[in-house]
Amino acid sequence: MVATSFRMATAADESVRAGLHLALHLRGAGSPGKGKGDGGKGKGGKGDGGKGKGKGKGKGKGGAKGGAKVIIEPHRHAGVFVARGKEDVLVTRSMVPGDAVYGEKRITVEEGEGDAKKKVEYRVWNPFRSKIAAAILGGVDSIHMGPGSKVLYLGAASGTSVSHVSDLVGETGCVYAVEFSHRSGRDLINVAKKRTNIIPIIEDARHPHKYRMLVGMVDCVFADVAQPDQARIVALNAHLFLKNEGHCVISVKANCIDSTAPAEHVFAQEVVKLKAEQFKPLEQLTLEPYERDHAVVIARYRDPSDGSAAKKQKV
Repeated sequence: MVATSFRMATAADESVRAGLHLALHLRGAGSPGKGKGDGGKGKGGKGDGGKGKGKGKGKGKGGAKGGAKVIIEPHRHAGVFVARGKEDVLVTRSMVPGDAVYGEKRITVEEGEGDAKKKVEYRVWNPFRSKIAAAILGGVDSIHMGPGSKVLYLGAASGTSVSHVSDLVGETGCVYAVEFSHRSGRDLINVAKKRTNIIPIIEDARHPHKYRMLVGMVDCVFADVAQPDQARIVALNAHLFLKNEGHCVISVKANCIDSTAPAEHVFAQEVVKLKAEQFKPLEQLTLEPYERDHAVVIARYRDPSDGSAAKKQKV
């Protein structure tokens, strides 16, 4: 059994627990919603939870409640917000107002007073479509991707979750999005056309030297590659691009690494592999109920308090 001195969590903290059942409603992306959204009438799209009609003005499908009936509050994670209304949902402030990346709901509210009043659009962040959102709702201490951060995103797929990270880091930040599939890569490139802080890289993350001229030093590496050698892939990229004392956030899918072993054992083995690559594990968090047999592991790279990492660096 591996000793775990780092923080482990398997459920939401109290601040999130109250809104957990409301977030579960997002599984059916077409929930009903009345109120001002983005203009136009629309029917709620079909989701797992059934059908819904919404008379909300919105190009989105049955837009979430907006206007004066929704209050936007900052989440404890910088760059993330909570929209409090009939349903409390996680949102990010849209870098490209009027644009829905994957059919997500959008909420428009008025901020400021008098002549300074302006409309601001927020995008609902669905935890069933993003491991990062699931980790936030699960009560993770820090995602290490605040405004202005530079993030290397491995396994970017079509850009669904990447678009929210783009919102989160803002115009002063940057997301280097690496995706191997050319089909998903086309969608990713289309997302990046409207979001200038995303740099799409259609390459195999196992060979970071192929894109070393495109990527600068980053503050955080996020990985969702679902490969048996995921820890090695993260380490290869970290050695080239991650700053000393930077962080990695890894989504671990147990079945992709070893389908015969218990999930907890797989997670523990991944932690051991990270320690061997100069990472100091800080947190481990399961992604239930959003993802089955998934966990997020967060670690610091070349931590000065970790003697073994310092020794390897000198060698």
